[in-house]
Amino acid sequence: MADSTGTHDVSALPLDELVACHECDLLMHRPQLADGERADCPRCGYELYSQRNHVVRRSLALVLAALLLYIPANFLPIMRLNLLGQTSEDTLWSAVVSLYQSDMQSVAIVVFLCSMAVPLLKLLCQLLVLLSIAWNIGRGYGLLFYRIYHHLRDWGMLEVYLMGILVAIVKLADIADLSLGIGLVCFVGLLLVQLWLEVTMAPHQIWQALSEEDAHESN
Repeated sequence: MADSTGTHDVSALPLDELVACHECDLLMHRPQLADGERADCPRCGYELYSQRNHVVRRSLALVLAALLLYIPANFLPIMRLNLLGQTSEDTLWSAVVSLYQSDMQSVAIVVFLCSMAVPLLKLLCQLLVLLSIAWNIGRGYGLLFYRIYHHLRDWGMLEVYLMGILVAIVKLADIADLSLGIGLVCFVGLLLVQLWLEVTMAPHQIWQALSEEDAHESN
């Protein structure tokens, strides 16, 4: 673990050599870290960032896994409900369609955007960013897609939708014959992979890789 950097006068340093603590706003010299090291703020102890191994390769593997899980998570049955002799299978997509057909178009649009459209757009943006770094092409577009991804982060609400599914399962279990479908397994897997991806895809390393190549292309 690398302690943070010196807190001497940094006003004359270039901006790309500075880092500010997200907790206490202390401005300091950006440390140079080896793989596996991390930098902590000397004032409050907040972890500024850590240097992870093989970020691009690991993140690419997770993005591809998430994309493979996306279709079954959204279009395979989450649960099978048998009530009074009638059986129905529900998927995320069928829930959106049912809301729309029940004159709840605004709710259907919000559910579609937050549970299906935005998560897919986030994954596609991450994929394009990582490919631009791995293949060393189109880093300028990579910067654009990474900015778009950061604007979309707060709109993907898979965990909220999962909580709604779990609440519905608990309530319906007492009044109907309920069985879980493969879609729920894929949905939980998708959520876990995306959380793992958030941790693995270290923002400062991605920004640095994109910015360095962008500056090189400009020269």
